[in-house]
Amino acid sequence: MCRWLAYSGTSVVLSDLLYKPEHSLIDQSLHSRLGVETTNGDGFGVGWYGPGRDTPAVIRDTGPAWNNRNLRELADHVRSPLFFAHVRASTGTAIQQTNCHPFRRGRWMWMHNGAVADFHRLRRDLSLAVDPALFSALEGSTDSEVMFYLAITFGLDQDVPGAVARMAGLIERLGREHGVDHPLQMTVAVSDGEQLWAFRYSSMRASRSLFCSTGKATVRALQPDLNALTEVSDSTRMVVSEPLSGLPGEWYQVPESSYGVVRPGGADDAFLPFVPEPA
Repeated sequence: MCRWLAYSGTSVVLSDLLYKPEHSLIDQSLHSRLGVETTNGDGFGVGWYGPGRDTPAVIRDTGPAWNNRNLRELADHVRSPLFFAHVRASTGTAIQQTNCHPFRRGRWMWMHNGAVADFHRLRRDLSLAVDPALFSALEGSTDSEVMFYLAITFGLDQDVPGAVARMAGLIERLGREHGVDHPLQMTVAVSDGEQLWAFRYSSMRASRSLFCSTGKATVRALQPDLNALTEVSDSTRMVVSEPLSGLPGEWYQVPESSYGVVRPGGADDAFLPFVPEPA
């Protein structure tokens, strides 16, 4: 499937976290330890929020992240307090830019690891549930992008957990109607540029791996020689598919069927139960 990283907190240079940790996301693109696939080379993407901008910048490419010179150049020079990064292993859809994460709509940014089981059977019904005013914005062919636009359709602007729960509820209902036993597998990150939400859920209650940093000490310990990382705030957090290091006690696994939110100036490490709702 895929590997991803979401960061929120003190502004940092992207390469400090994308490249320099022992088991960085770039390393995971070649040597994933907890993913379904060891190699995640079917494209990549990075999205970040810059100062004075209401919408995120997003770059995506179809090649592997580990040898992309443009990504390295950009990561060495872009600084952001909130960014997403994703390396892709396709679950069957085409390797093309419009299928790479993160996805963007206005101020919202979204990325996903997992799959809608038998998506080819559910795709038509799921796509027709997207708000007609949004339908033309669908660019790719992935389940992940359809999930994003369903969440927008179901009220992402007003209630993020509720919108994601209604999206999951629709997928599970349609899956059952089509005879799919376990329709949904997901770890999802979504942000509006101010807050970061993370979700871990699957229909079979055996979700893909997801971890959260325990506090600023985690970020500092990743690169103790980097002055930029010694000044991170208490509320700085990372949510990752795999820990970026083997430091004991610095990461904890996000509970099954749960979601959490990172807010500016006050990170809350409590994850709440996540239950799909009728759409």
